[in-house]
Amino acid sequence: MSTHTSTPRAAVIGLGSMGAGMAGSLLRAGFSVAACDVNAEAVARFAASGGQAATSPARAAEGADVVVCVVVNAAQTEAVLFGPDGAAATMRAGAVFVSSATMDPAIARRLAARLEETGRHYLDAPMSGGAARAATGELTFLASGTKAAFDAARPALEAMAGKLYELGDAAGQGAAFKMINQLLAGVHIAAASEAMSFAAKQGLDLRKVYEVITASAGNSWMFENRMPHVLEGDYSPKSAVDIFVKDLGIVQDMARAEKYPVPVAAAALQMFLMASGSGMGGDDDASVARLYAQVAGVTLPSANV
Repeated sequence: MSTHTSTPRAAVIGLGSMGAGMAGSLLRAGFSVAACDVNAEAVARFAASGGQAATSPARAAEGADVVVCVVVNAAQTEAVLFGPDGAAATMRAGAVFVSSATMDPAIARRLAARLEETGRHYLDAPMSGGAARAATGELTFLASGTKAAFDAARPALEAMAGKLYELGDAAGQGAAFKMINQLLAGVHIAAASEAMSFAAKQGLDLRKVYEVITASAGNSWMFENRMPHVLEGDYSPKSAVDIFVKDLGIVQDMARAEKYPVPVAAAALQMFLMASGSGMGGDDDASVARLYAQVAGVTLPSANV
């Protein structure tokens, strides 16, 4: 950590459902935290909780020991680092950039090489666990990078993580692990949505279906976590459909480059694409169940009932 101040300094770029929780965890751990987001209301809420509001990644990263980037994709990550108001220009020498966006491993390697040329470190550290675990500092990080990057990031990771997997000494390996996770997560959501809507087509009691399946071999973490959204008819986004349009799209790109078949993931991607094309892209990813219901002419629970 920095020796120029007794209080470690962190910046968080992106205060969505995950980033806000991560920033809060850093505050509780004693970091001085500056943050920015395109949503001014999110920045105001963070400032009200004791953080420092910043107007750009460059401002947030001024003098920071660690910069945690919690944006949507690789393009946004690159802009955060190297755009006109990018953090790379203002991070102190020897500071670490913790990249938590899901992206193609090749892009993670390219960004790491570019940043490391400036005398800063890059930790490829996508995470999993959802907003609730982000808020309690219990995320799972799938991280890779140099020993110096891990050493610089470790105090911040300890504040934000319940589990930290150290998966290699070069950027890109963490991203590759995350894509395996996202392949499974997307397939499981699509399968859970298909099964729940099929149960509705059979006229089954959906709450009893949920009770039985979560106690049976067909259960999955995604079924157990997402299908309550269907039971309540509440599709306010915890994780949006378009996230899996992006992530399963990356899986397809990686598989095509390797000439590796991923037919099950490809089918799941088509369901997310259809849901997005039907106007549900910003809704919760359990909305795939609504798409099935529309196609089959069945009625799912409504939030108004």
